[in-house]
Amino acid sequence: MKISIQELMDQSGVKFGTSGARGLVTEMTDRICYAYTRGFLQFLEDAGELRQRNADVLVGGDLRPSTGRLMRAVMRGATDAGYRPVNCGYLPSPALALLSLQRRVPAVMVTGSHIPDDRNGIKFNKCSGEVLKEDEFEITRQVVDLDESLFRSDGLWHQTSGDSSETSPDGIRGYLARYRDAFPASALKGLRVGVYQHSAVGRDIIAEILQQLGADVKLLGRSDRFIPVDTEAIREEDVELARRWAAEFHFDAIVSADGDSDRPLVSDETGAWLRGDVAGILCARFLAADSVSTPVSCNTAVEKCGWFPEVRRTRIGSPYVVASMLEATAKGAGRAVGYEANGGFLTNSDLLIDGRLLPALPTRDAVIVMLGVLLQARREGRTVSQLAASLPQRFTASDRLKEFPVEQSRRILQQFQSGDENSDKAALDRIFAGEFGPVAKIDRTDGVRATFASGEILHLRPSGNAPEFRCYTEAASDARAREMNRRALSMLARSAGL
Repeated sequence: MKISIQELMDQSGVKFGTSGARGLVTEMTDRICYAYTRGFLQFLEDAGELRQRNADVLVGGDLRPSTGRLMRAVMRGATDAGYRPVNCGYLPSPALALLSLQRRVPAVMVTGSHIPDDRNGIKFNKCSGEVLKEDEFEITRQVVDLDESLFRSDGLWHQTSGDSSETSPDGIRGYLARYRDAFPASALKGLRVGVYQHSAVGRDIIAEILQQLGADVKLLGRSDRFIPVDTEAIREEDVELARRWAAEFHFDAIVSADGDSDRPLVSDETGAWLRGDVAGILCARFLAADSVSTPVSCNTAVEKCGWFPEVRRTRIGSPYVVASMLEATAKGAGRAVGYEANGGFLTNSDLLIDGRLLPALPTRDAVIVMLGVLLQARREGRTVSQLAASLPQRFTASDRLKEFPVEQSRRILQQFQSGDENSDKAALDRIFAGEFGPVAKIDRTDGVRATFASGEILHLRPSGNAPEFRCYTEAASDARAREMNRRALSMLARSAGL
């Protein structure tokens, strides 16, 4: 039978968010993953990126329990579409994307990133880079031939077999070489770095990169159970673990990453985790960026520090950051980079660093942030905490209401999106003025971002890939930003009857 990807999305609930298609594991059946892969490859054929059959399609995944099954469905979809799937095994998303760009072939990464392991996702990479928002629309329009006899009523295969394909090491090898070639072997010599491994797919690769650049590395907190580490909403237990490890082992920094290891965590020497948007500014400084693209939710210290000739604000999600970097490069930027509040860092330019080449990697990458922060601190002769303190003192906090239907989030935001500025300010004032003062300005780039007369900021939006309502706050102190976030979420929860 013929069916459109849009119909399958409506039926299954597995839809595109800010980072590919995601849904509950029970919704991401073999049938759905197979069909989405067929639709993606058809889109590439229509776009002229795939011109011959039997070309390679790279497939990788993270360490959550459902990933192996989903990878097999993706590879079967590629085979039945006339292509040759290459099983790259379990590896970081940026490692798979790097190999895809180097070979000019498509890649499919099975990952739910930081979300709990009852969910998973598929992230598509074109031969030319990340799938952008306009590409997602074209993928959903694809109509695929789906042989329903292959699947049971629950969407799983009638007959299953183990994965007998040989795993290619090229993705991991290329990622290690990227950093070995760009930095001298003594770059991190004398630094003691803890690597919080938990269940991140890049846990051993990150440690190896740090060691090959001379760091004294200690492995910490490895887990056989999947742990949903969200670099944008750090768990209290991870805050406490880092502080305890720092006190015990006297590290210069502790580093970690989320499930697919494209978003970093970097702590200072006391074990205090840096906000992703602070680490992003410091990394951009190390790379001497002349154009920085970053979502509207990120810390305004990037403008206030005055380090960058151009700062471009985008909607939330790496596809928007990529699109902005592409535009910056087209307009003449020679060192175009981007970063997100979750810490993911993107480079759209080949960069020379002390005479060595760091090739562009226009997708989220965790390792460059770890290296950028550590090497910038070394360059300035400071500790990581001193380096962070050198920025204008603007502090951000973020959290979310979990299991919060997207439709309910949208109903809340509609109160502040009438189109009349004065009316929307009045609606925000009715709820928040008693706590935060009057609203001075509203930004609707993504959700609703209110700047109060005090200069403090409150930003509300539905999550693009999970049933969550996100809240971001910014203030002149860390304690105030966190308190604003706690109070705002409490008020929202009460208004929703939670």
